[in-house]
Amino acid sequence: MDSKHMQIGEVAARTELSLRTIRHYEETGLVVPSARSQGGFRLYTETDVARLMVIRRMKPLGFTLEQMRDLLDATDRLDADSGLDAEEQQALLERIRVYERAAAEQIDKLRVQLSRAEDFAATLRSRLEQKTPAARS
Repeated sequence: MDSKHMQIGEVAARTELSLRTIRHYEETGLVVPSARSQGGFRLYTETDVARLMVIRRMKPLGFTLEQMRDLLDATDRLDADSGLDAEEQQALLERIRVYERAAAEQIDKLRVQLSRAEDFAATLRSRLEQKTPAARS
């Protein structure tokens, strides 16, 4: 699955993240290019893109870089399946559950905000329709 390498421009287009943002995530250690070309260009794999998508989804929910790092570490360790005992596996799953619950709470808050914003926009539309001469006919 990871045999195809992509340069940063393709990754930016696929993830809808800027080159600068991707480089920032590299500098902070969240995503490290899987390889470099002979010319020194960053090369990314599907796994790298998947990591960036996790980060992209966490960012608008208010998660910090440290929280992103913690979640990625937990998922990496689970995915590596390097002989974790049952207790370690359960601890990792619980770490992930904490993030799932936090994401669900943020979604609920955002739904309330969206509903209020839609009500506000509807109020403004209604007011404009009442005051616009063309609407009075």
